[in-house]
Amino acid sequence: MKDTEMFKPFEKKIWLSSPTMHGEELKYITEAYETNWMSTVGENIDEVERMIAKKIGVEYAVALSAGTASIHLAVKLAGVKPGDKVFCSDMTFDATVNPVVYEGGVPVFIDTEYDTWNMDPVALEKAFELYPDVKVVVIAHLYGTPGKIDEIKAICDKHGALLIEDATESLGASYKGIQTGSFGKIGCLSCNGNKIITGSSGGFLLTNDSWAADKVRKWSTQAKENAPWYQHAEIGYNYRMSNLIAGVIRGQIPYLDEHIAQKKAIYERYKKGLEDLPVHMNPYDVENSMPNFWLSCLIVNSDAMCKQVREECDVSYVSEAGKSCPTEILETLLKYNVEGRPIWKPMHMQPIYRNNEFVTRQGNARGTSITSLETEANEECGLQLDVGRDIFHRGLCLPSDNKMTQEQQDKIIGIVRGCFI
Repeated sequence: MKDTEMFKPFEKKIWLSSPTMHGEELKYITEAYETNWMSTVGENIDEVERMIAKKIGVEYAVALSAGTASIHLAVKLAGVKPGDKVFCSDMTFDATVNPVVYEGGVPVFIDTEYDTWNMDPVALEKAFELYPDVKVVVIAHLYGTPGKIDEIKAICDKHGALLIEDATESLGASYKGIQTGSFGKIGCLSCNGNKIITGSSGGFLLTNDSWAADKVRKWSTQAKENAPWYQHAEIGYNYRMSNLIAGVIRGQIPYLDEHIAQKKAIYERYKKGLEDLPVHMNPYDVENSMPNFWLSCLIVNSDAMCKQVREECDVSYVSEAGKSCPTEILETLLKYNVEGRPIWKPMHMQPIYRNNEFVTRQGNARGTSITSLETEANEECGLQLDVGRDIFHRGLCLPSDNKMTQEQQDKIIGIVRGCFI
């Protein structure tokens, strides 16, 4: 039996990534309360917009209710109309993609590459060959790791396409010394409860365009016109950040670099503690990029995978000596009161999007039924087909809470190692 019972379950649950609070947040929340600025205006909002814009290196940061709201208004700013195709990262959370549909756009999913687990520039170029009229690209930086943003931006510029950068998972990450969220025409951030800094909710739209910033502020407050009464000439939204949420974020921002350092230490300990197992940590471009290490992930080598079968909402596996799989590892962690998570299931595999176009570096692959073994075989021949499906099949997110002690992490490493006995 692989589960050797050498460890006892943790008395207190080890979370994947929970908020880390410092106390200063209460100061700014209290100030908002005592001054009665409880709505969507106030000093906290003004200050977090200034602080975030300075950190990212953009002219304007507009504080909104969520990262999803920022992506939605970015898509609206980009002029996406009903029926317009939009190229989108495939392996991501659906909040990257759903806002395209809010505006009637049609997502076309671009396959992932193994080097960073982000949008494949070769597949993106292939997509433009297939659909040369597309004018908007939405890229996500997965798990806080920058994608090949120089290559992707160059392709967008070549084809006259506007780049929306979903940096909701990568606040504080940089590529060639430049912060993610500042490469695209529009950038988006999130301060959701599990992000590297949090307000429990909240997000930001980033831009260097004063007109765009003003437009987003207007849209996010129900698009009220400058009139003595409530005058509306266009559709608006209740998307503005509250001054209370902004107070939490204001207290968190000074600790961003500290959180990143803690997350990096967690990543490095996993990498060292698992180095002799048939697994690899989520990769990044060591020479050019500095992730924020939001989540530490691993991928099991193909030849070390036991049989694992995933249906729509169910999964099963067959345990095998010396091998393991994401399901076995996650279920074992759960026995010890530890939270892990599967890799984001690619969008082209989701029931709501499986009829959408999906482009690999070989071309249009809609309706593909490529397995991980076929992906591996094609890779050996110099091909890459449905990389996102393969990473989803073999990968998982390890507990990455920056309040986890080194002793707790060592125990988790031991539990993972036990899965390969």
